[in-house]
Amino acid sequence: MSFEDIPLWAALLVSALTLIGAFLTLVGAIGLVRMPSFYQRIHAPTLGTSFGAIGVLAASAILSTIGEERFIAHEFLIFIFVSVTTPVTLTLLARAALHRDRVEGSSEVPAMEKPIDQ
Repeated sequence: MSFEDIPLWAALLVSALTLIGAFLTLVGAIGLVRMPSFYQRIHAPTLGTSFGAIGVLAASAILSTIGEERFIAHEFLIFIFVSVTTPVTLTLLARAALHRDRVEGSSEVPAMEKPIDQ
């Protein structure tokens, strides 16, 4: 089956999933711009990217399965990569910013209850 022969229901489903994924990514980008502090700003693009990618990857998987009749290994690997790396990146960025703010003595960040060394 070629891409021109895709059933209407599949084309509508792929279109809907692509639009949902794009919308969620857009919401994440808007959240990045609108949130006031770094710690609030870091969550919106992380969630938008993760859930937006899931929508686009699901659309790609359906289109590849129906249109090309192939296994969706690429989509599965991209899903695993995005699902693992996005939260890890969020955690590392947040910890680095938290450490920087504590060293600088920022009033926005609560002080640690006990030193890390103990």
